[in-house]
Amino acid sequence: MKNKNRVIFLGIGPVLFLLCCFILPESVFSTVGSRAAIGTVAWMAFWWVTAPVDYAVTAFLPIAVNAVIQMCDMSAVIANYASETILLLLGASILTVSWEETGLDKRIAAGFLGMVGENLRTQLVFWFMLSTLLSSILPNSVVCATVTPIAVSMLKYVGEGDISHSKVGSKLLLNIAYAAGIGGLASPLGGAMNLVTVDYLQQLTGEEYMYASWVVRFFPIMIVLVVSNIMFMLRDVKKDESLGGSKEYFQEEYRKMPRMSFEEKCSLILFLIATVLSFTRQLYQAYLPGLKPAYAFIICAILSFLITRKDGKRLMVWGNVQTKIIWELIYVFAGGLAAGTLINQSGAADAIGSMVAGLGLTGGLTTVFVIITVTLLLSDVTSNTATAAVAMPIVISIIQGIGLNPVPFVYIASVGVNLSYMLPTSIRAIPVGYGLQPKYMFKEGVKMTVMVIILMTAICYVMLRFWPAFSTV
Repeated sequence: MKNKNRVIFLGIGPVLFLLCCFILPESVFSTVGSRAAIGTVAWMAFWWVTAPVDYAVTAFLPIAVNAVIQMCDMSAVIANYASETILLLLGASILTVSWEETGLDKRIAAGFLGMVGENLRTQLVFWFMLSTLLSSILPNSVVCATVTPIAVSMLKYVGEGDISHSKVGSKLLLNIAYAAGIGGLASPLGGAMNLVTVDYLQQLTGEEYMYASWVVRFFPIMIVLVVSNIMFMLRDVKKDESLGGSKEYFQEEYRKMPRMSFEEKCSLILFLIATVLSFTRQLYQAYLPGLKPAYAFIICAILSFLITRKDGKRLMVWGNVQTKIIWELIYVFAGGLAAGTLINQSGAADAIGSMVAGLGLTGGLTTVFVIITVTLLLSDVTSNTATAAVAMPIVISIIQGIGLNPVPFVYIASVGVNLSYMLPTSIRAIPVGYGLQPKYMFKEGVKMTVMVIILMTAICYVMLRFWPAFSTV
């Protein structure tokens, strides 16, 4: 970036912040804190997209701005930089360093290429469906944090390891993040945001909500989402575009590799243990309530430092490991969480909800469009769970106020709550940590957002009008 452009972009960030503080209507955003929270998000979004400073530096803006203009309790902001998800990402990052140290990353890459093949379209569909299916029953952050490094290993193996300058690498990692987000909508187990929704549905009906009902009602929506997202990702990929080599070539490369060493086995076993413990949490939760996925990864990361090579030297030494941990990934993720905290605890989210409530909605197509648009955009700047907690009671009160059944509109709000595409917040910070440029994410995300809002408005309205079961639990 030219120095002149960099200086301009540096200045625009705080200007956006000041404009939000002084121009946003006080009739809606009544406190300085709520306006400053919106301004902070605008500042961060602009700097993430234009990159006049490192992405991790931008991630610390919530702390800096909140210290000057107190929008909420500072301890709530700082807590995001050491949250459970941050520990999960740190643990996963340490474990994947052990792959590189042992050569396991090359073995995994050759194995996947030999199994799936080199065709880029096939690869995109494979990783999309894998991430979608896993995130339908697991937290999307766990899925994205475990699947992404495997894909990165494969990309490095075929010479596409520089993600920031690789169209193939950028598309594949963005593809995984999108899929992990979409999959969460398929079942209540897909994330805490869905459990928040289930709790409100149970309060509305006074009955226990059956998870199978969720799967049935969202199945048509999932089909449209999966097909449309895959088509969007494949739109500019030629049928014969390849990662290089052939399926047979990678199978032969895999066969040429020496037998798996003791160190490789240890690295693989530790990663598998952490992953399986994360995926089967519900089976042992009653016996080990404190062993959440984040702590399973941290424990296995600690154990990786105990691995000793045959020559007596330690495999993992902190001085070497810390240079290979993807710190930017951790801080960008934390910054996104912190921005969400500012939006929610400053009262900005409630102000947005009040503004929506005053639009005079009547329960028709416009109502569906507004609910999906607002929840989707809000979940792009804050966490999906926080969006659900803010949006659901507002949606229920609006719909009850106009004398309609709120159940289908809660389902509609859940669609927007689960989807977000544009900014490197939530799980979309993970591919950014591996080198994906936020500018590329934003450019693709804007297109995807427009497409999804139109599609989801249409299908949700049709289901609302013509499918009676969509209005029941």
